[in-house]
Order: sequence, then structure tokens, then C-alpha cells
Amino acid sequence: MAGIRLPPEDSDVSQAARQVAAVDLISDDDRSIAADSWSIKSDYGSTLDDEQRQADAAEALSAATYRAASDYSSDKEEPDAETVSSMLGFQSYWDAAYADELTNFREHGHTGEVWFGPDVMENMATWTRNLCLEISQRNLPNHVDSTNCLPAGQSEKDLSCWSVLDVGTGNGLLLQELSKLGFSDLTGTDYSEAAVDLARSLAHRDGFPNIKLLVDDILDTKLDRQFQLVTDKGTLDAIGLHPDGPIKRIMYWDSVSGLVASGGLLVITSCNSTKDELRQEVEAYNQRRNGGSREADSGVEQDVMGRDATFEYIDHIRTYPTFMFGGSVGSRVATVAFLRK
Repeated sequence: MAGIRLPPEDSDVSQAARQVAAVDLISDDDRSIAADSWSIKSDYGSTLDDEQRQADAAEALSAATYRAASDYSSDKEEPDAETVSSMLGFQSYWDAAYADELTNFREHGHTGEVWFGPDVMENMATWTRNLCLEISQRNLPNHVDSTNCLPAGQSEKDLSCWSVLDVGTGNGLLLQELSKLGFSDLTGTDYSEAAVDLARSLAHRDGFPNIKLLVDDILDTKLDRQFQLVTDKGTLDAIGLHPDGPIKRIMYWDSVSGLVASGGLLVITSCNSTKDELRQEVEAYNQRRNGGSREADSGVEQDVMGRDATFEYIDHIRTYPTFMFGGSVGSRVATVAFLRK
């Protein structure tokens, strides 16, 4: 189910492209599917123990306008396609995958898979670094209000002042790449303890003592701080592949909004949603937040962790390899940046 970035108005082409991509994906063995796709790995089912959060998400889902990634599938007769898609959303699958990778590292020194490939990771890291510098210098797109942006006057060497969180960090290689580019306050979280153990081992071996790694579920986070930059490379994709994916995606936005500092950035890389679909999903979240704010008493303070915050589209990567399908240009990966207002 590799995502294809196609114009939203060409719905027939977009759906057909997803069908082709889905067939390509499910033709491989299960482990190859994971290796070629997503970096976070979790059942997340435990988060639904919070009945109120589930009820809120279910209510919001009834009015949602976007289509969840888990809804996209091939129209061909593939009896195990639904099973494969659901499996990738469960913790048991990813715990086993990272346990294998951890064993391979200990026995052979293997780093493991680079989710989306090294070229995408390096491209994303460099583009994100440049975007952070532009924000620091207030060189923002014309449609962006700089009122809530981070303080101006930072130079490249001041990237070390940016606090960074990578959710669903997997083996933590993205954090290593960001460290090479000048970031130093780096934290990675993952639901899978095996993934965190692997990331810690790799960071120690490769000489990155500044990277902090924690076991934490983005849908039920225990983090008590906010970050100026939050990155997501495949995490939202995997969440959408759980059988309760649509509800869990809503819960994701409620949670991640509390982790991004005001004026900070959220950068999402997806192979399962296009740039326009991610923007639509953010708009649905913003409308839900704004609707809740209007209903709330004006004298009640906002959540101190910013869960009533909204996001604004900033930019997206335009340099990923593209292909032609049905007369439209598409890409199998999308990276989109949002400013937390």
C-alpha cells in the first residue's frame, strides 16, 4: 500500500494507482512488506481502555471528511490482503520484527532496514534542517503568519537549540542523520521495546551519545514536555493499518498536538497518504478543535500541553522521484510540514 501523490480532483486515477501499489505490496512476503513500508509497530489497542478518549474519537470520526489509509486496498481477489494490512498495525508484528533485527545486530552487526530507504531519509533530514533554518530567519512562505514562529536570529550552528522528537523512531537512524546535520537535543520514542533496544545499541556503536531513546506510545504518551520539531516517518501510516485505524488516527492528532511546541514544526513522511490527503486530515483536526473551543466556556484555560492547538500547512518536499500514471504525476512518498499555531 505504497502511497501515491496525485491530484485530489482526479479521484479515479488516484484510486487506481493505490490499487496497483497495493497489489505490488501484498505480493511480497510479510517481512518484506514491513521493511519496504513502515517504521512503527504497535497494537495500540491498549489506548482504547480510556473510554472517554475513544468516545471522543468515535464522535469526531462520524464527521470526518478524510479517508483513512486502511481503507485503500486492491480490488483484485487477494484473500490475504486485509489480513496483511491489519497485521502491520499490531504491536506483536513489530515486536517480532525488531527482535529479529536486534538479534541480527548482536550476532552480525547489521543495522537493519532503513524505512523508506536511505535516499528518502537523507532527503527528509536535509529538507527539514533547511526548513528549520528558514523559520528561524523568518523566511516563511507568504501564506504563513510568523507571529507564533520560533525566535529569529538563529544561525545554522544554533540548530542545537532545537529540541527534536522522532515518534515511532524504529532503529533511530533518522535521529542519527539529524544529529549529523547539527541538531543535538534529540529524543526518539517507540512503542516496541525491541526497537528502542536496537536504536540504543546503534546510537552507542555509531557514537551518538546525545540521542535519548524511550519506550512510549504516541497514542497514550507519557512524555511531559514539548518539542520544537516533531518528526514522523511512517508512524501515522502504521496507525492507520490497525483495524481501528480511523479512530486511532484521530487519537494520534489529539496526542501529537500536545507534543509540538507553539510555533514548532510537525514533519510527517508517509507512503500511504498523499500531500493533499495529509492536509485534508489536518484540516479535519483543526475544524474539530475549533468546534470544541467554540462550545467550551471562554473562561476555561486551554490544555497546558496544547491539545487545543491547530496546525497550518507550511511546505512539502518536491524532489522525491516521480512517475506517470494515467497522465498524472505521482510519487510513492510524501513529506509534509505543519506549523503548530
